[in-house]
Amino acid sequence: MVSPLTYADIVDLADSATMVVKARIRTQRPLGPEQSPGLRPGTVRLLVQADTEALISGRSAIGESLRYLVDVPLDAKGKAPKLKKQSFLIFAFPVPGVPGDLQLIDVDSQFPTEPVLEARIREVLGQLASSDAPPIVTGVGEALAVQGNLSGESETQVFLVTKNGAPVSLNVVRRPNMEPEWGVSWTELVDQSAQPPQEGSLEWYRLACFLPPELPYDAILSRDGQSRALAAGDYRYVLEKLGRCSRTRGGPPVFPNPR
Repeated sequence: MVSPLTYADIVDLADSATMVVKARIRTQRPLGPEQSPGLRPGTVRLLVQADTEALISGRSAIGESLRYLVDVPLDAKGKAPKLKKQSFLIFAFPVPGVPGDLQLIDVDSQFPTEPVLEARIREVLGQLASSDAPPIVTGVGEALAVQGNLSGESETQVFLVTKNGAPVSLNVVRRPNMEPEWGVSWTELVDQSAQPPQEGSLEWYRLACFLPPELPYDAILSRDGQSRALAAGDYRYVLEKLGRCSRTRGGPPVFPNPR
């Protein structure tokens, strides 16, 4: 079975969860409409009892038995599918004061266990836990374009805003009769030799999935029209080279992370 989750989907989930659990469902009970506020059409909300198979990620203690709510699609007969004895990978956080109860980070953030998906999730969790993991990018701070002495020569620097205040900058260098060169620096030094991130890496995700679609007008420090247009054009060039952030789930989870 091929997982429908993209790299961005997996990072969205893993970055929001305080625990990732592998569990086998023991019992399920469908809930009525009065117990299922916000239920999407074509789905049913289940109260699930499950046995813990493994704690893949998380610092909280976890018992042998789990309980949680999950929304799943109805089957072809309009009934709740039978999930008993099936194994799932669950992205969740514990319910404070209620041992064994979990809240999924999204209403449907459980996925059938299969080796390829589990390996991808473990790889992403390792990237997120790395001491040199890139910071979360939240926007654009300032941008500056400087034209060179030769026609067609320029350099644009775009300084990004991050959640923890760590420095990140984009650099685009243009030389006459050559393709533009660009890269990203994850330090305070603006390095012309910085390289673009590899697609499908955590560095790529932080940029491709969260940079605004246009360079904010107020962020451009250059005052003349030509330099402003150059900065905006180089920013669009970077977005084009990063490529589309493909998601199948529409964005990060809707439930807030309680950390």
